[in-house]
Amino acid sequence: MSDNKFSQADAIARCEPMSRLQSLIGGKWKILILWYVAFYGVQRFGELQRRLEGITQSTLTKQLRELEGDGFLRREVFPEVPPRVEYSLTEFGRSFLPVLDTMLKWSETYLCPDFVNPYE
Repeated sequence: MSDNKFSQADAIARCEPMSRLQSLIGGKWKILILWYVAFYGVQRFGELQRRLEGITQSTLTKQLRELEGDGFLRREVFPEVPPRVEYSLTEFGRSFLPVLDTMLKWSETYLCPDFVNPYE
């Protein structure tokens, strides 16, 4: 599990299941990264950086490494010049899809009622 302020013992003691979830997906960009990888199936680093307007290369690298380390993403490096790296969901990551879908539907209903989802 990624080491951050939510993975400390006192934070986990408050509500262990939610604290552990927060420690896994607590990064500013992690939900969007997971959503884009889930929606498109496979994403390359550059594709994600273009989709996540405003993210720096170092932040994207850090968030991807944490998601990979926590078992959500699989990183595949192709031996090409220049190297090609693709990210896809692991089985563990795919198990999180119902949560992402519920979050999207809740947000469409309560935060963005006039939003027309172009991905449906």
